[in-house]
This record gives sequence, C-alpha cells and structure tokens, in this order.
Amino acid sequence: MRTSNQRSFFFNVDWITVFIYLALCTIGWFNIHSAVYDDKYPSIIGLHTNYGKQLLFIIASISLATIILLLDSRFFSALTPFFYGMTVFLLLLVLVIGHNVMGNQAWISVGPLKLQPSEFAKYSTCLLLARYLSGVNIKVTEVKSFFAAAAIIFFPMALIKMQPDDGSTLVFCSLIFVLYREGLSSYFLIVGAMFIGLFILSLLFKTIFVVGGILIVFGIIIAIVRRNRKRALTALAGMILAIGFTFAVPFVYKHVIKEHQRVRIDEWLQLSTDLKKAGYNVHQSKIAIGSGKLWGKGYFKGTQTRFQFVPEQSTDFIFCTIGEEWGFAGSVVVIGLFVFLILRIILIAERQRAPFSRIYGYGVACIIFFHFFINIGLTIGIVPVIGIPLPFVSYGGSSLLSFTLLLFTLLKLDSNRMGIAGG
Repeated sequence: MRTSNQRSFFFNVDWITVFIYLALCTIGWFNIHSAVYDDKYPSIIGLHTNYGKQLLFIIASISLATIILLLDSRFFSALTPFFYGMTVFLLLLVLVIGHNVMGNQAWISVGPLKLQPSEFAKYSTCLLLARYLSGVNIKVTEVKSFFAAAAIIFFPMALIKMQPDDGSTLVFCSLIFVLYREGLSSYFLIVGAMFIGLFILSLLFKTIFVVGGILIVFGIIIAIVRRNRKRALTALAGMILAIGFTFAVPFVYKHVIKEHQRVRIDEWLQLSTDLKKAGYNVHQSKIAIGSGKLWGKGYFKGTQTRFQFVPEQSTDFIFCTIGEEWGFAGSVVVIGLFVFLILRIILIAERQRAPFSRIYGYGVACIIFFHFFINIGLTIGIVPVIGIPLPFVSYGGSSLLSFTLLLFTLLKLDSNRMGIAGG
C-alpha cells in the first residue's frame, strides 16, 4: 500500500535532471529570441513570433512533465502498444495528408500548429523496445529475439525514410547501443564501425590502396590467430567481405545514394568545395562560431545572427547563435550541460531495479546523445549536414514535447524505482 509521500509527484524525483532540463529550455528560448528577432515584435513573449511561440511550447512541455510525474508508473508499460500503434498510424497518415516543408512530408497540420509524428515515434519505440526486451525469457543474443527487437526499431525507421526524413531515420540507429547494453555481441559494433570506416576510406582513396590496406590488416590478424581455426576462418571471411564492400562503394555512391546526399558528403570530406551553395551553411556556421572567440559578442550583437547569414539558425543551426554571442565559454557551458545530462540519464538507468526502466533509460540516453553529437557536429563541420534539432534548445513544439516525454517518463519511472511498478 502506498504512502502519501509515494503518491506525491515530488517524491524521489531527480531534481538535478529537472534543473538541467529547465536550464537548456531557457537557453534555447533566449537564443531563439536573438536568432529570429523581429523589430516589429520586440517583446520576448510576443505570440506573433517564433520566440513567443517557443515560450508557449515550454509552458506546454512543463505542464506535460507535471502530468507525467502525477501518473502511475505502470501506466507507461501498460499503454506502450497503444503509443507505438498510434505513432505508426500517424506516420502512415503523414504520408497521405502530410504538409511538405523543404522536401520532407513530415508534418500534419492541426489548426495553426504542425505536428511531426517522427519526433514522437522515438518515444514510443523506446517504450516498446524496453517492454519487449524486459519480457520473460527474452535474450537479445538469441536470433529470434534479436530480429524481433530489430523489427521494432526498423518499422518506424522505414516509414520515416519514406517522407523522406534522413535525419530522423538515422536517429533510430543509435538504439543499437541499447541492444549492446542488453547483451548483444560487440562484434556488431565492430563490424558496423568497419563498414563506416571503409565507406569513408573508399571515397577518399583509390580502391587499390584501400584493398591493399585490408589485406595487410587482416593478414596480420590471421597470422596472430592462425592456430585457432575458427577465428582464422572468421577473419578470412571478414577480409573477403571487406574487399567486396570496398569494390561496391563507388557503384552505391553514384547510383544508390541521392544527389543531394552525395553533395553533402562531398562537402564534408572536402572532395568538392562550393561555399556559395552546398558548403554555404557550414562555412557561415564556422564563421559565426569562430567569431565569438572566448566570451562572445554579447546578446543581440552577433553579426552572423542578426543579418541571418546562417539559414535555419533557430532550429538545426541554433548552436551558431550560442557560439557567436556567448563565445567559447558559453559553448562549453551548453556542451557541459548536455554531457552532464546524458551521464545523469545513464546513472539513472543503471540504478533501476526493473529491467523495463533500465532499458528505457538507455534508449533515452542514446537518442539524446545522437541528437546532441550530430547537431553540434554539423555546425562545426565534423559530420555531414543532417537536419535534426538540438534537444530542448532548438525551436519547435514537436521536438520539445517529444524530448520532454522521453525525459520525464524516465524520471517518473526512476521516482518509483524502489517499488514494483514501472517494470
């Protein structure tokens, strides 16, 4: 029987995480105000502007967070199939009646607002993955369980890819680390990293040089494990697979990958440079961040920001505003908050008694980390340009609400970790 303290949503809530959440939301709001400031509507709470709308999104998100903390922990596990089914329905619906923005049919218009189902699909996928993997006799090391878990992740990915929204599609790939935490062999991560590395090397160097490198590396590996026949045969098979993949890369790159994707990759790897078109965004982004120096130019004093040299500066490139106006010091604060938040989420996940809560927690950590790393990485040119928001900071109602759902569901599960609910 629950005590009055247990019924209170204040009981055992991780307030450190809540503080980080509020800090990031506030930082985002002020930087959106600076990035898209309109002289006609100077007030930061003017509802005719994106910064005014963002305030409404923040209020709605805090209200949603409060409601989540008031719910019973068992609510989330029990309704997981409904949440997943609803988001799949919305992902199908958006393909039929969706609103097209910049080539992506990813939004459903609801009066004056636009809903992006792909953002909420991340939440429902984390829930269903956690519910499935926490089931009795479910082991991700077994083929059947692995493919079932992969299907849970892949299904919404496929629907989002049809929009097509490449950024949101790739986010789901981060959930492979959840499977790894639950026992998936590290060979999957090693093989995945190998293919990514070979893909990049095959674009940077001639095929004959890459194949030569493969022969040398695997030759050394085979020589080391030659007395273990099984490992030697595995290494030999890996070498053959790697060589075949290397020869396939040029064809795939030219005939399978879309032109706009090739252009972005070429710019990223500096295979071609066009600062007036494909490379414009990242070039201006680097100028903005670099010009901030140590302490920044100050609030409303960023020239790149004020004169809108960087497109999408309140959404995908919001970090440019932070770098220019608050400098290296401000950037370190924001990055530090994210790193602390992700580590805190992992700590919360590890202290869970219920497998459902632990697995869900790692899903939240993976998705937030992927968004954080890719979003900031694209602004400084270390990853290709992929359109995904910076959690809690970028402008957008769907993004903020979905990340609030992700985070505060975990906090609710954590607040009841000493009980039996939530698993």
